Amino acid sequence: MKTAVFYEKGVLKIEDRPIPEISDDEVLVRVRACGVCGTDIHIFCGEEGAAKTPSGTVLGHEFAGEVAQIGRNVRGLLVGDRVSVDPNKLCGYCEYCRKGLGHFCTGMVGIGTTTNGGFAEYCAVPASQVYKVSESLSFEEAAMAEPISCCLHGIDLCNIKCGSTVAVIGCGMIGLLMVQLAKLSGAARVIAIEPVAEKRQKALEFGADMVIDPLCKDVATALKMAGYTQIDVVIECVGKTQTIQQAIDIAGKYSVVMMFGLTAPDDEIRIKPFEFFKKEITLGSSYINPYTFPAAINLLESGKLDVTSMVYRKAPLSELPKILANPEKRSAGKNMIVI
Repeated sequence: MKTAVFYEKGVLKIEDRPIPEISDDEVLVRVRACGVCGTDIHIFCGEEGAAKTPSGTVLGHEFAGEVAQIGRNVRGLLVGDRVSVDPNKLCGYCEYCRKGLGHFCTGMVGIGTTTNGGFAEYCAVPASQVYKVSESLSFEEAAMAEPISCCLHGIDLCNIKCGSTVAVIGCGMIGLLMVQLAKLSGAARVIAIEPVAEKRQKALEFGADMVIDPLCKDVATALKMAGYTQIDVVIECVGKTQTIQQAIDIAGKYSVVMMFGLTAPDDEIRIKPFEFFKKEITLGSSYINPYTFPAAINLLESGKLDVTSMVYRKAPLSELPKILANPEKRSAGKNMIVI
């Protein structure tokens, strides 16, 4: 079978490997679609994502497909079932798992990050990580369950209330999901801050009440002139120190600043504690997707989230190394590998 194997910084090779054998507690998934994530880019560029990726690992953690084979202990799944995969397998025994904080599991296995994943024709997956999806979803939509589940954890931590004013910085795929989720959470007003005109237009289509080009306007001034004097929640979806600082600057009193974008491991920001004191800002972050995968699938199947129009282009597995190596292709929008 064809696979995309990561070896070291800047080295991802398309290779033939045997179809994996499954254990009694696993299923073999025939992969149909796998999204290219910012974490894949961090790994390719030699940076650590949520965990270190061993050399020789098949990448890909946002994927969906069909059950091709079932282990003897597996129940509730049949060959041919359409499924999406939660890539984060918890040990269930460590202190964090026992406390209900499984996303900090000390024995976590990351499918597509620490072990072989979905940029392949087939992937062996623990049955506990496989979720059935309805016929109403395309495989490309089902593959988006993983990023949605991560966004759901982040949005929960933002403490958005009915009537809140929310600013979203960065309108790539994650930012556009956050715009929609903020609205669904009860935000009365959503402001999208994004330099790319096409992405600003998408944000408006997804319910943003105002968009700002930060390269042409001073964001704080534009907000003040539009009457937005109190921003209750700022969600930073870029992962740059400059935009994190911007998020802190525009946050209102008794507000939440959510650092959702993944920075480089050694990035640092400078803060003024007195500013946090005066405005009583809560500075937060969000780590992967604890217990949110079923809710992500429910939202997808409800039709209340638009994910199809976020896909910039579909591409075969053979193009993945070029996509990861080309900043223009990476930044243009969501790339979906169709297998």
